[in-house]
Amino acid sequence: MSLSRRTLMLAPAILLPVAATAQGTTQGTDPRLGERSAGPADAPVTVQEFFSLTCTHCAAFHRETWPRVKQELVEKGKMRMVWRDFPLDQLALAAAQVARALPPERYEGFISALLASQERWAFNRNADNIAEIAKVAALAGMNRQQVDAAINDEALRRAILEERLKAEQQYKVNSTPTFVFGSKVVPGALSFDRFAQLVQEASGT
Repeated sequence: MSLSRRTLMLAPAILLPVAATAQGTTQGTDPRLGERSAGPADAPVTVQEFFSLTCTHCAAFHRETWPRVKQELVEKGKMRMVWRDFPLDQLALAAAQVARALPPERYEGFISALLASQERWAFNRNADNIAEIAKVAALAGMNRQQVDAAINDEALRRAILEERLKAEQQYKVNSTPTFVFGSKVVPGALSFDRFAQLVQEASGT
């Protein structure tokens, strides 16, 4: 999903203040901002995925491609996947905050569940969006009070947006999903065959 479709609502109110205070990131001390990944730390290839929980293309990748990537590449030690938050709107940011507040071992299951149920909580105009997110979070062991606390946590919100800003600056990310294979930046919801090819190229084999 391109930035032009959903990100403009973030830019004036949130991203500009973040740019002015980007030196104050909390990632170094806040465990919620630690790496969220799957696969061995010593895998020959590390792939970063910059994604938004309200991005339909991200949902398509996680539904159609990620299960096979996980089974055939991650679990066989050929690569490590690192997830990077790149929220495209306020709702995606709130969902990312809840995901980050969960224990690391519950992160992948939670974001996968949100992406699988995206139509219900992100695009249903008759739904209480946060209540729907809280229902998924409850399955991961988080109650509504904890969900609300995570969403209202200004430090967590700012830290996630600082990381998004760094992605724009370092990798020129301007759409989701965007994947970084070593140093090669590739946008789009990739097929398994294309993904596997890029992993092979990054490994130099």
